Amino acid sequence: MEEKVSFLQDFVPEAALPLLSEYLLRWQVNLLVTPQRVTKHGDFRSLPKGGHQITVNEMANPYRFLITTLHEIAHLIAFQDYGRGIKPHGKEWKYTFKKIMLPFVNPKIFPEELLGVVAEHFIDPKASSDTDLNLVLALNKFEPESEKKYIFELEQGVVFEIHNGRKFVRGKKRTKRYECQALDSHKVYLFSPHARVVIVE
Repeated sequence: MEEKVSFLQDFVPEAALPLLSEYLLRWQVNLLVTPQRVTKHGDFRSLPKGGHQITVNEMANPYRFLITTLHEIAHLIAFQDYGRGIKPHGKEWKYTFKKIMLPFVNPKIFPEELLGVVAEHFIDPKASSDTDLNLVLALNKFEPESEKKYIFELEQGVVFEIHNGRKFVRGKKRTKRYECQALDSHKVYLFSPHARVVIVE
């Protein structure tokens, strides 16, 4: 138990440590912190020789790290309880995620300005917390200062750069996403409104 707590103390809110460590031990989870990955915050898989492995991106935001870790633990529990035939983010996973998250939704763990948004999100948790704009904006208040802007903050016609150096022009908004044209290929791609990018002056 102490080893798990010691390992996690730099990543999650202090008040969350005892119960989260208990979860990891109860379900025999090997938790690895990895360098940032663009396509995902974390993942879960069963190990060939038994046990389970969860990887979570290294991040400075302890609240985002906690939610991501519990998201992946919920996959593990849901597959164990309901079998591998369930949908990864179906009703079984949602029920499980809500159940294991509930003890953490309290003011000892989440600050007041974040607690209500987290509670609302877990009424019906999404496959990715990134699809809940209110949660994204609330969590980003606890991120280090950054020059990045949200797509929805940009004026139409503004040129921006993404993580791999590609440049785009922000176009018109569709129902939920924004059309953005790549400068190199002139192809049009759809961007989430809360994708974070760097404006090219």
